[in-house]
Amino acid sequence: MEYGLLGLLILIADIYAIYQTLTSGASTLAKIVWTLAILILPVLGFIAWLVAGPRGGAHARI
Repeated sequence: MEYGLLGLLILIADIYAIYQTLTSGASTLAKIVWTLAILILPVLGFIAWLVAGPRGGAHARI
């Protein structure tokens, strides 16, 4: 039961990440690469997207 719930949470997170990627202001190539990364590696792709995903020009400056 808990594995099914975990899988559902990962699916929801991946759908959110793909939606945010496709609606961002990033280039088409970046959108394709990030979407493929999220689809091929669901957990690692999502984590990578959280850390370094396309921001559409709204990069935070440190």
